[in-house]
Amino acid sequence: MQEKIVSTGLVVALLSFYAISAGAAAVVKITPLGGQDGEFCKLDRALIFEDPNGTRLLYDAGHTVAGAGDPRLGRIDVVLVSHVHGDHIGNRHTKAVNAGSCAQPDSSIDATPNSSSVNIALASKAKIVTGSEMPRFFAGKLKAAGGDPKNSMLVRFGAMQTIDGVGITTVPAVHSNGLAPEFIGGSLGESMQAAGITAYVGPPTGYILKFTNGLVVYLSGDTGITAEQDVVVRGYYDAKLVVMNIGDTFTTGPTEAAYVVNELIKPAAVIPSHANEQATRDGKVLKGTRTATFINASRVPVHLPLSGKTMSFDSMGKCVAGCKI
Repeated sequence: MQEKIVSTGLVVALLSFYAISAGAAAVVKITPLGGQDGEFCKLDRALIFEDPNGTRLLYDAGHTVAGAGDPRLGRIDVVLVSHVHGDHIGNRHTKAVNAGSCAQPDSSIDATPNSSSVNIALASKAKIVTGSEMPRFFAGKLKAAGGDPKNSMLVRFGAMQTIDGVGITTVPAVHSNGLAPEFIGGSLGESMQAAGITAYVGPPTGYILKFTNGLVVYLSGDTGITAEQDVVVRGYYDAKLVVMNIGDTFTTGPTEAAYVVNELIKPAAVIPSHANEQATRDGKVLKGTRTATFINASRVPVHLPLSGKTMSFDSMGKCVAGCKI
């Protein structure tokens, strides 16, 4: 009887060990969808996150995703939009992958009044997951285009939704969030355009993503320095990987962003975004750029989001494949 108990205990221990090992070995894949293959370019925002279970999330489609038919998208399960400014929601988009140049990307296709984010969600039957007052706007757009308004889901500050295994919540971002008149249309849109005003859809957000391998990622959105980056992002969620917008004027500049990373969040690694510049040539950082300044000021590994190049991260935020430092 004692042998049987010992054997059973050994089997349980081995199963637990293999389960932990499998979780540790699982990786989150991140693929930038930028303006030029292999580069980090002026308007680059869009990232695809793929959970070990296959769930795929698109973050801030912006101008560089070539509409809902972009062959790089594949299946999308969740669309995330930090705020409704055109360069994030996608008021315009490139006519084709690699159109234009790194310094002057093409964004010649008008995506209003829907936006690239809505069109991609419609094509993929994906959920649009946003915070503040944005879900009602997106629900209306989905319904008007023949989609399901219930696919617009709310994750307001303090809560977490689990969608296809991935935990998603929003965190505060300090920025504006005015909806341009071209998304509204009609006489109301024309009056707003004439008056030079936008529609308010609540505060902008960042995101916390918790993947099934245990990796916690902070997506800053457009923001300045906030107390929540210390108290919430690091203190509560313990984010190990950060996607940090560094574009200056409209968001933290490179030195401010480095302060957030070094002193407030203290992750294992960071991916710069929203640099608003041609940051690389032939995949190498250009001297004198904001991106170069950020890299030099950061005390953690900085992984460049080179378009089309997939990076793989373990549960602790360490890049295990595909990263360019």
